[in-house]
Amino acid sequence: MIRAVIIDDETNNQELISNLLKHYAAHVEVLAVADSVKSGYKAIQEHKPNLVFLDIQMPDGNGFDLLRLFDKPDFKVLFVTAHEEFAIQAFKYSALDYLLKPLSPGNLLAAVKKAEESLGHDELNLKLKTLLDNISEPSRQKRKIILKTLERIYSVDVNDIIRFESDGGYTKVYLTDGTRIMVSRILKEFDDFLSEAGFVRIHHSHLININQVYFFEKSESHLVMKDQSVVPVSNRKKDHVLELLNMI
Repeated sequence: MIRAVIIDDETNNQELISNLLKHYAAHVEVLAVADSVKSGYKAIQEHKPNLVFLDIQMPDGNGFDLLRLFDKPDFKVLFVTAHEEFAIQAFKYSALDYLLKPLSPGNLLAAVKKAEESLGHDELNLKLKTLLDNISEPSRQKRKIILKTLERIYSVDVNDIIRFESDGGYTKVYLTDGTRIMVSRILKEFDDFLSEAGFVRIHHSHLININQVYFFEKSESHLVMKDQSVVPVSNRKKDHVLELLNMI
């Protein structure tokens, strides 16, 4: 049985989550409902839940303020939010799950299942720390990103990434210190949210940090990065790359 607490300042959302869990996830027991940072903190302290459904905006602060009250949270978190682009981007960088309002049974069940299957508290705490660091850092270039391999989980400064290279269903990540990390995510997933941080898809297999480019070899149509690696540029991306480099 999963012990849950719902923290949301809207009564209809509290009731919706409770009813959906009752009808579609009977193994999740709602121990308490709260409507603010203060009451949410008290509910977590009192009931010691495994899982917290956490709204972002509340009258006396936000969900991130609540998380900062815990040195090392020993519960899993499912964020419930309206469409707030900054927060959603932060979740993606931090590899944390979130639910968009209005909720649906399918999305709720999928998120609960992922929470059940997620690894231990050390991984969760690293993800949450990365999330809170990113929320506190307005500069997109100074954010951190979670990278997972089969053996480890890394929290990496976005600025320290030179490039990504597709390798089948995996992606190789090249860092400025020479480290290479193989992650089990496809390149498109990184392309979808890192474009705002200066990353450019220059080839179907390559996503590069434009700030890590050394020079563009026009005759060969490839980039040489600051680590001396050579990356091909597709013909249809050539003009776009030249335009971006002229802006740096």
